[in-house]
Amino acid sequence: MKFELDVFRQITDALLADEKKNPVVPPISPDQILSILDLELSQQGITDEEFVNALQELILKSPRTTTSGFFNQLFGGRNARATLGDLLAVVMNNAMHTYKVSGPMVEVEKVMVRHICSLLNYDATACGGTIASGGSLTNLMAMLMARDKKIKSAKFEGVTQKMIAYTSEESHYSISKNAAILGIGRDQVRYIETNDKGEMLASALDKAIQNDIDQGFNPFFVNATAGTTVMGAFDPIDEIAEVSQKYNLWLHVDGAYCGSVILSKNYSFLVKGHEKTDSFSLNAHKMLGTPLTSSFILVKDKKDLYYSLDNDANYLFQMNEDEYNLGKVSLQCGRRNDGLKVWTLWKSVGHEGIQQIVDHQFHLAKLGRDYVKNHPDYTLYSNENTLSICFNYKDIPAQDICKALYEDAALMVGYGSFKGTTFVRLISINYGNSDEQILNFFKKLESFVEEKYLIEMT
Repeated sequence: MKFELDVFRQITDALLADEKKNPVVPPISPDQILSILDLELSQQGITDEEFVNALQELILKSPRTTTSGFFNQLFGGRNARATLGDLLAVVMNNAMHTYKVSGPMVEVEKVMVRHICSLLNYDATACGGTIASGGSLTNLMAMLMARDKKIKSAKFEGVTQKMIAYTSEESHYSISKNAAILGIGRDQVRYIETNDKGEMLASALDKAIQNDIDQGFNPFFVNATAGTTVMGAFDPIDEIAEVSQKYNLWLHVDGAYCGSVILSKNYSFLVKGHEKTDSFSLNAHKMLGTPLTSSFILVKDKKDLYYSLDNDANYLFQMNEDEYNLGKVSLQCGRRNDGLKVWTLWKSVGHEGIQQIVDHQFHLAKLGRDYVKNHPDYTLYSNENTLSICFNYKDIPAQDICKALYEDAALMVGYGSFKGTTFVRLISINYGNSDEQILNFFKKLESFVEEKYLIEMT
């Protein structure tokens, strides 16, 4: 193990040093990978020196998602305390399905679930939750519980009637995918109209549900979004809850992107009405900046979680009460300890520190929006209280400028579309960034356009 630890330190030191000089690495096209990197497997092993060289070269030439040059996805940055927890989880290699093999790590997860449930104002004696490996899976679990709540026999007999789910036209693609997985069917997902901010219209939701009921269909699930993928919009949970309760439908909040606002007293108003939901999810690897992945799903009544996910396995669950055997409420059987990295961060900085992490991202987003608003060469499309800074620069097509920045290894940033307009989408979710680094993004963009992009176009 000493050799491996030495190699880890060597490669990590090399990576951290190179990140400072090169926040973005030149991309390798798929057809060139095998000619540039030593990846092929052979019948015989290789020497330690060859192994270390191949591994280090692979690491140094992979995309860098933790640097100040990465603004491309809804995650980014590197939190040292959370990384420490993740590394220790790998070394220990506990599986989180039974208390017998995970011990105190079960309580680590349960402590965090209780804290988040209390912020949601869920009844402490009834609520529960678990951790999954991504927001798509927590959305799947919510839909599964909603299906079984509506039709108890579906767990055993399958779906035998047309069940309808409702979500915003700006929501995550996993809602449609999960409908197919659950036997609901993609065509039974209704995409509800949004306003000019990207927020679901509760009146349109009400109309759609009533229309389906009139046709003899069986509505069962409403998905509200806390932080839509492109615009970063927050659906009006209070208004949507009123409609959901009117028709007795399960209300889930997909807060994978921005559900962590519940941890900030300054921004929790963005999910006003959260106590009226049946389930609520958030991804710690997004706004809290932990390593991938750690996704929480909280439920108002843990009985729903157990009904849909519990399955007898006497070869596995042999000791302790069900609530300490986390495999009883998991889609997976053996799953890694994705809670420890969240706990090491939360334990070290406290709730005040977690709130500062959340608040700082909104500060960075406002800084970016203000820069765009006050610069004549930019057009701003995003709204207040979001982490998405959506803009166009000098009428250059967003797809072209993002591609050119990536291919030149200048910046990694993506683009999105809303109501027919495509724009650059800068994400301020890396709370490790400073004001200077956000402003430096725009300076790099502007100098790149002047020095390289416009010249190449001419």
